[in-house]
Amino acid sequence: MNDFLRSLRGDVFGGMTVAVVALPVALAFGVASGLGAAAGMYGAIASGFFASVFGGTRSQISGPTAPMTVAIAVIVTGYATNLAEALTVVTLAGVLQVLLGLSKIGRFVAYTPHVVVSGFMSGIGIIVVLIQTMPFLGAESAEGGAVGAMRELPSAIANANLSALAIAAGTLAVAVLWPRRLGRVLPAPLVALIAGTLLGVLWLNDAPVIGTIPSGLPELHLSLPSVGFLLRAVEPALILGLLGAVDSLLTSLVADSLTGTRHRPDRELVGQGIGNVVAGLIGGVPGAGSPILTVTNIRAGGRSQVSGAVYALIMLALVLGLGGLVEPIPHAALAGILAKIGWDVIDWRLIVRIHRIEREHLVVMVITLGLTVFVDLLTAVAIGLIAAGMAHGRQLEGLELDSVVSVPMLDRTFFADHPQFLTADPYAARLGMVALRGSFTVASSHKLVAVIGADIKEHEAVVFDFSGATYLDDSAAMVIETLFDVAAKERTPFIVLGLSATLAHTLHALNILQRVPDGHLVETLDEARELAVKLLAPAPP
Repeated sequence: MNDFLRSLRGDVFGGMTVAVVALPVALAFGVASGLGAAAGMYGAIASGFFASVFGGTRSQISGPTAPMTVAIAVIVTGYATNLAEALTVVTLAGVLQVLLGLSKIGRFVAYTPHVVVSGFMSGIGIIVVLIQTMPFLGAESAEGGAVGAMRELPSAIANANLSALAIAAGTLAVAVLWPRRLGRVLPAPLVALIAGTLLGVLWLNDAPVIGTIPSGLPELHLSLPSVGFLLRAVEPALILGLLGAVDSLLTSLVADSLTGTRHRPDRELVGQGIGNVVAGLIGGVPGAGSPILTVTNIRAGGRSQVSGAVYALIMLALVLGLGGLVEPIPHAALAGILAKIGWDVIDWRLIVRIHRIEREHLVVMVITLGLTVFVDLLTAVAIGLIAAGMAHGRQLEGLELDSVVSVPMLDRTFFADHPQFLTADPYAARLGMVALRGSFTVASSHKLVAVIGADIKEHEAVVFDFSGATYLDDSAAMVIETLFDVAAKERTPFIVLGLSATLAHTLHALNILQRVPDGHLVETLDEARELAVKLLAPAPP
């Protein structure tokens, strides 16, 4: 019982601490998303509660995050023409996340290369900072995201609201300079929010504020858009769902490392999906696992789903009865907090080592970052994954080709027991050996033709040794067929040695083994030698 009470106390304290930290963040992300401050609160309630209860990471806290906020902001401005369409994308993204979890492929989402994650996370951080320059200066948010903000920046500087600038600068200073040891008692975002709000209420009261926030329970948004929009919504919903899935599963890995536990990735996707479905239905910002909130929860003692539920219920209480307290908060105060968050989202851990990473990885990261900032997040994720796959394939190519051995078999060694094959030339080699070791995919298969094809032409017979091969994908198998065809075209007899049942199944399924003459499939090198003797024996006069 003592352990139960100790765990419950830690979860309650963790949930309370997270709620205090999440309040200004949820409000700020709601405003930044284009859906409004209340949407940030609704999103925190929906994803915080349902992702915790139904998810697969015990101590993870979900809510609006910088990546999801930027993504929904892009969708609001670029894909949807009204609120109903934007929320439809959120709901559809949640459904896709649930399907990912039910399909048992959640573990594969976490295989996204780190350079891609780093690129779009850093790009998102830069976007957050750039977007907040407008409210930082007291101007209205610019259309067109980061590019629009840069375009409107000269005008905003020329017409800056000095009160808003002072509030934002003060809020940012508090968020940056607040001592970490005091942050365990009073979190820096909350202190910064209080400081910025007091500046706006007591002295600098001509800065734009949040204004009226709807009180009471959120309304259900059940109207269905047109079929045409639903078809167009699949692409942004898929990217939004994948982005939330990657964000959440990476946060789950962080939670595992801090608590020594192991999350359940497929269940986590189901929980996140349910949370986002509910968020879309009640007009909330889509959410994902938040690294900041999760670490805060764990450090405050939260160890189970109870902490996430407590956090969501506290946020609900704020919406139901304390909404009036946030109405006078200046937009500039939220901009100062978000600027600090955006700066922290940038992957500085990799950026400070950028001169040490491989060139291919650097290119992938720069491409992903640039597309995130200057095009859109959806394109950046897609192109980044493609570029990362190509870079990975190039690395595999070298590794796989290093495992292919093509050597001439000296007659004096291979046919030592058959004097009829021995000549005065000690380097004579009638037979060539092509040994494949390890696994082979499309990465290396195309070069096999150029590298091995020339060797086949130089010998009177060739042995393809598969005894050390462990895996052969369909693309590589088709190239093996091409090698067989090269040998047949050159009228070079060939022998297939050591083909395992798995590899034989792959080649047989594609009808490639039909290219191998009867009796030319052998299991041992001695059998290959005896067959080669028969194949190369001189014709009787």
